[in-house]
Amino acid sequence: MEFQLWMLLILPLFFAMGWLAARIDLKDNLADSGALPASYFQGLNFLLNEQQDKAIAAFIEVVKVDPQTIELHFALGSLFRRRGEVDRALRMHHNLVDRADLDDDKRQQAVFELAQDYLKAGILDRAESLFRELGKSAYAQQAFEFLLELFQKEHDWHKAIQLVQRRSAQSKVSYHTEIAFFQCELAAEKITAGDDVAAHEHLRQALLSNPKSVRASLMLGDLWLSEGKFIEAIDVWQSIEQQDPQYLPLAADRLLAAYCSIEKEAEGVALLREYLNKYHAHDLLNVVFAGVQKNEGSAAAYQLVRDELERNPSLLGLDKLLEARLLDVPLDKRADLELVKNLVHKRTRNLALYHCKSCGFKAQKFYWHCPACQAWDSYSPRRTEETGSTL
Repeated sequence: MEFQLWMLLILPLFFAMGWLAARIDLKDNLADSGALPASYFQGLNFLLNEQQDKAIAAFIEVVKVDPQTIELHFALGSLFRRRGEVDRALRMHHNLVDRADLDDDKRQQAVFELAQDYLKAGILDRAESLFRELGKSAYAQQAFEFLLELFQKEHDWHKAIQLVQRRSAQSKVSYHTEIAFFQCELAAEKITAGDDVAAHEHLRQALLSNPKSVRASLMLGDLWLSEGKFIEAIDVWQSIEQQDPQYLPLAADRLLAAYCSIEKEAEGVALLREYLNKYHAHDLLNVVFAGVQKNEGSAAAYQLVRDELERNPSLLGLDKLLEARLLDVPLDKRADLELVKNLVHKRTRNLALYHCKSCGFKAQKFYWHCPACQAWDSYSPRRTEETGSTL
């Protein structure tokens, strides 16, 4: 391509046009900034310096001067709610909802904020009504999550089930795990009320929703056991191996009790030993240890723990080995071994906790519903040392 002299003239022209556009844009921005009240900038400055009270006072002045500052209304309302000043947040968002000049998007945002205010204030029926109103809006997913949280706090499991079923139909997302847990909660309520027939039906529905629901199997086995149907209980608990074998330790005590009830304790211990060989778990070892000690003696129990420690070394296993060793040590020679045992036991306290995979909360008790973050099925049935969550 041949170079032309006139091309040199294009570069200065483009530069001049860019400079002129930038000047015009800067002038407009300065004009817009000048139109804002000084209180607006004071409020921003207070926020940057974490002086929320002064920031709120400054922003309220802006709102008085210019009622059209919609976004500032939203910001103030949210700030009031976070600070616990729910009455002020309600008034702010009510005023927005009642405004006739709001477009649909802003009105939906105002309704969403108002629903959160009612939830924060504990006026749950109003909150529920407003969240339902948003079911087909841009806030549908967020409203669904708030509603689900609300129903769970109220223990209204029927509404929770209906809600997730509708959401599943709309979004094509499966909530079968949640439905199974909600059915288990309903079953627990019926068991407390002495209505075993209804409890059986809820557990059946739980397993229909989620055939791998270990909690439903554990509860169903408990029901059969309470009714004296030991074989049925054993069959249900044994099915946990197909659902998820890592949960077998939660059924170990139950299984051994059922086998004892039909006078087949040795058979129950043999089954649990088989599970222990296939799926090592500290809680499973504890149950097998107790069964072997009772049926075969302390020497056999010690050998069981020693063999298991060689296969799966752990401090929890060492603690159990020292406990087993102490069973046969004469009283006059126990002092040193007890000292070591106590030291190891203190070290293993933090290793024998259950750990929430969702929020990291640790507890001595196993939970299906985390008391910290409210997540379902977030706890591993294995202790922290076994999962590596020892921090």
